[in-house]
Amino acid sequence: MAASSQTPQAKGFSWKLIAPLAVWLVIYLWPVPTGLNANQWHYFAVFAAVITGLILESMPVGAVGFIGLTVAGVAGYIDPDPGKSLRWMLAGFAESTVWLIVGAFVFSIGYRKSQLGRRIALVLVQRLGRNTLGLGYAVAMSDFLLAPATPSNTARSGGIVYPIISNIPRIYGSEPGPTAGKIGTYVMWTAFAATAITSSLFFTALAPNAAALAIAKKTAGVEVSWAQWFVGFAPLGILLMILVPLLSYVVCRPEVKRSPEIAEWAAKELSAMGPMSRNEWIMLALIVLAMFLWIAGSSPDIHVPLLGSNFVNATTVVFIVISLMLVTGVIEFADIVSEKSAWEVFFYFTSLLTLASGLNEIGFIKWFATEYAKPLAGLSPSTAMILLVALFFWIHYFFSSITSHAAAVLPVVLAVGSGIPGLPVTTLAMLCMYSLGLMGVISPYATGPAPMYFGSGYIGKGQFWGFGLLFGLLYFAGLLLIVLPWLQIS
Repeated sequence: MAASSQTPQAKGFSWKLIAPLAVWLVIYLWPVPTGLNANQWHYFAVFAAVITGLILESMPVGAVGFIGLTVAGVAGYIDPDPGKSLRWMLAGFAESTVWLIVGAFVFSIGYRKSQLGRRIALVLVQRLGRNTLGLGYAVAMSDFLLAPATPSNTARSGGIVYPIISNIPRIYGSEPGPTAGKIGTYVMWTAFAATAITSSLFFTALAPNAAALAIAKKTAGVEVSWAQWFVGFAPLGILLMILVPLLSYVVCRPEVKRSPEIAEWAAKELSAMGPMSRNEWIMLALIVLAMFLWIAGSSPDIHVPLLGSNFVNATTVVFIVISLMLVTGVIEFADIVSEKSAWEVFFYFTSLLTLASGLNEIGFIKWFATEYAKPLAGLSPSTAMILLVALFFWIHYFFSSITSHAAAVLPVVLAVGSGIPGLPVTTLAMLCMYSLGLMGVISPYATGPAPMYFGSGYIGKGQFWGFGLLFGLLYFAGLLLIVLPWLQIS
């Protein structure tokens, strides 16, 4: 009886384990396309196999990425020298974004242990918890209010919003796993989908926005002020901020619709908690400090005392705050070591970040973009521009860093667009730059906060890919149907 019950699981595991190998083998044996060498094509085969493994959940996501990274490194696809290949494999572990994500998980420990996260969650539930849809709008609005002054969506959504909202589902008896659908899936996906919008709505809401504008200025002479950036995207951005909580409600189908008694219960729980404790006040002060440093430290015009520099990296801020959390006793080092989710995401995202950057390092991305652009020469300017924006948006499946995406692909797209008579390069540049935040929704590795929400346990692995495609299509359609006409008439 026991043996028969285990057989289906064994078959399922075997099939999911073989599928990535089959994808790798098919691509590996496929004739190498013109313009690529065997090394580049075989590296892409490894990357495609890893993505297949992640989609099918062949193994834990951290293991899939780690194995793919090992294969690529041992094969010497990036560099035949074993020492240099190893340095490439380890480079991702030093990426600041990776540690920013781990730090966000540690922030969530502080919120949880100090009870500050529970208090804030109870306040939100008390005020808006009578209606699940209203709760979704509160979550989205939280990101919206923070976005103009927080130039990192990982710091904003991962370091501030996520630790707070992760406390909300549990109040409703919704835990990662079987009960996630009660309300947890809806709350988490709404927060993630919203931060993609705010990252495009405000120039200062996403660090790569500035890098992309610098590239556009150098390549196509495009100069845009903060206000012009906002006005150009506002018709779509504001509309999406209104629609996304509602659309997420329809797609996620939370089981808890209305719960008046929960709001009353939350009020009683707040009363029972009493006044804020010492650790809550310390945690609140540390988060205010983090926000100040994220805002002031990103501006060259604001001097930050005691730090010896006007600029403070967002990840450095995380290290500062975590150190203070340890010194003040808000958390203990054992709490950090035991945070399994943080270290699973650490290995998963590090591997994917390194593998995706490898595609650019070996020239695969440039080849793909150039090959895609060749047939555009004979098309009308409008059609060519739409296809170039489509390339820029959807090629992000090959990237786990928006900054590297902008640096690798934007110059190619703008160069191709400049060579097509009658194509408005400024409009093309704006559409591509507005894509940077929106494209973060499409995959579990597309932007900094994505691995956190992916690893939360509230959004199923298959759900994440499906929701990402659906919302990616919606966001992309909005660019073409709303922002493009608006830019042409404004």
